[in-house]
Amino acid sequence: MYKSYLAASEFIDMTKIPGPKAASIVKEFKKIAYDSTFTYPLVIKTGSGCVIEDVDGNKFLDFTSNIGSCPLGYSHPEILGIIKDYCSTKNGVHKMAGQDFYCEEHIKIGKRLLSISKKNSKVFFINSGAEAVENAIKLAYKKIGPLPGVSCMGDFHGRTLGALSFTMSKKVQKTNFPELPVKRIKFCTADSDPQINQLESLLREHKVAFILTETIQGEGGLNVASKLFIQNIRKLADKFKVPLIFDEVQSGMGRTGKWWAYEHYGVEPDIMSVAKALQVGATVYDKEYEPDESGVLSSTWGGGDRIDMAVGTKIIEIIVNDGLLSNSQRIGNMLLKNFVDIIGIKGLIDVRGIGLMIGLEFDTKTVRDYVVNRLFKKGLLVLPAGIKSIRIMPPLIINEEEAAKGISLICDTINRYHK
Repeated sequence: MYKSYLAASEFIDMTKIPGPKAASIVKEFKKIAYDSTFTYPLVIKTGSGCVIEDVDGNKFLDFTSNIGSCPLGYSHPEILGIIKDYCSTKNGVHKMAGQDFYCEEHIKIGKRLLSISKKNSKVFFINSGAEAVENAIKLAYKKIGPLPGVSCMGDFHGRTLGALSFTMSKKVQKTNFPELPVKRIKFCTADSDPQINQLESLLREHKVAFILTETIQGEGGLNVASKLFIQNIRKLADKFKVPLIFDEVQSGMGRTGKWWAYEHYGVEPDIMSVAKALQVGATVYDKEYEPDESGVLSSTWGGGDRIDMAVGTKIIEIIVNDGLLSNSQRIGNMLLKNFVDIIGIKGLIDVRGIGLMIGLEFDTKTVRDYVVNRLFKKGLLVLPAGIKSIRIMPPLIINEEEAAKGISLICDTINRYHK
């Protein structure tokens, strides 16, 4: 059973959150902008380490990393140094049309990224995860032709219409939007799943342009694919000569204790989408998918924010130098073990994950939503995933003491729930 690391006196007073400044800003925002997927009224001011501070001075232990986009937490001195350099007058062109002009930052981040990626690859830089997926499928279409693509139930690949075609996470994300031709298979989380060979039957009956999947579904509920499922996909992609695309937008860059989640399965993709922790979007692809003419792929900015590219380069360097892959494994195992110990208490029905990418599933959405919002008011940030799961994704720099505080808050909150 988990150990309680926090005394009751250490919990934040619920009456203080949201504070008056945050409440006012949220109210004004809703008057002028679409209130999209906001989970709770957090208005961020600054942060340090694994802690975010809001505009009222309330501090929150962050178990979201802004959905993986802040892998080193906040106010990291080396990252602040990069930003300071680019704010000086010697770097007056911080943003450029990255597909029309060259800069050294492209070379530096490209070399760093390819040094941790599949050999014999090249990279195309864009602006976001959805664009990384868009260009991944474009490369496959260009090579194979405009045939249907294959994706998995529960996958999330982005909200632009091409990527959205292959997303199948929530109904609200897709209703009334058109989609590209797609074939869907079950995302199998157990080697014993009776539909583990569904893809083979599909490929025998249909010609397809590509297979696109996550290995750990993020938005879809932190579902971890079975090893046999992913290995079968790789074998079938080879057998039927279909390009395999792995979406590593959320799971990549060391989050699972390896650079890429697919490494836990002993396979490699032909094409990969990257973003979030990298700070820019990137499509990494085997050289055989290189278009034979210029202009096939393009983007207005093309990853052309020189500050973001410099920060992304430094992030990879810090993960290497500070041993953050092993820290992700070590702290992730600590979190996982403690959460597994309370399965069955107050509606917690499953815990799963790899490294610092962990999902807690409850028996109902009502319980899940209670836990998410109660934790926010107690000073811990987590986000929902899927229909009734919670996403645990702290910065890679998290230490044992911070992990213990999060464990205690989560376990105590679950225990205090009254159905």
